[in-house]
Amino acid sequence: MSKILITGRNGQLGSELKDLEAYYPQYQMIFLDREEMDLSNSQQIQEVLNSEQPDVIINAGAYTAVDKAESEPELCDLINHKAVEAIGQWAAKNDSKIIHISTDYVFDGTSEIPLKEDDNTAPINTYGLTKLKGEQALQSSGAEYIILRTAWVYSVYGANFVKTMLRLMKEREEIGVVTDQVGTPTYARDLAQTIMNIIDANHFEQGIYHYSNEGKISWYDFAVAIKENKGFKTKINAINSDAFPTPAKRPNFSLLDKTKIKTIFKIRVPDWKESLEEMLAKL
Repeated sequence: MSKILITGRNGQLGSELKDLEAYYPQYQMIFLDREEMDLSNSQQIQEVLNSEQPDVIINAGAYTAVDKAESEPELCDLINHKAVEAIGQWAAKNDSKIIHISTDYVFDGTSEIPLKEDDNTAPINTYGLTKLKGEQALQSSGAEYIILRTAWVYSVYGANFVKTMLRLMKEREEIGVVTDQVGTPTYARDLAQTIMNIIDANHFEQGIYHYSNEGKISWYDFAVAIKENKGFKTKINAINSDAFPTPAKRPNFSLLDKTKIKTIFKIRVPDWKESLEEMLAKL
């Protein structure tokens, strides 16, 4: 029986993978959170991996507080870069495969056409830079890897845009949401299912892949869809991101080209609206 070790147990993706565990009795799935394996501690990472000896590692854990990362670059780098390097080195020595979750933030957001896996990377914030360094460390580790870049992740678990909007729309008569950042949301449940489909496939084709839901929207469009689904009366104002300054710059364009993952792993990618409806019904 293959053993799969999953980091980020309590995150959005880790929680969704935990929900899928019952459908995959053929695998022994080990879920770890920060207490059991602290990603900022390379020595502990080695000890835990030596003890568990997983066949596959899904690295769903990360430092994801994008604005806070600007004032905690060292900690962010330890978790998003050095930990990935340590996991990669262990996996290379122990013939273990890695599925590592990365982000659209490795790009600068100036493209106008959907981003392909081999497009030039140029992060514009600390979080994006550390995630790119993590990708590069994994690629040079000698381990068998799949890097899955995703964007705008939300779930019934954890803190995310959808839950923030639901709370604000209950509390306020009027809100402002940025309209000049374009991409597609990713329902973490769909991403979790995609990861399990890749593990289930009989070919582990190494490389970088892009995955998000289908469609092209702005954060404003996303908020409007949430409002309409729930029947809120809140007035939503479309604003530009410069009217809402944050410590970390955000890419203006995050649309990912998913041709590669659909072709190689025969993945069906749901439309963002279909997935949003599914998630809201679950809540």
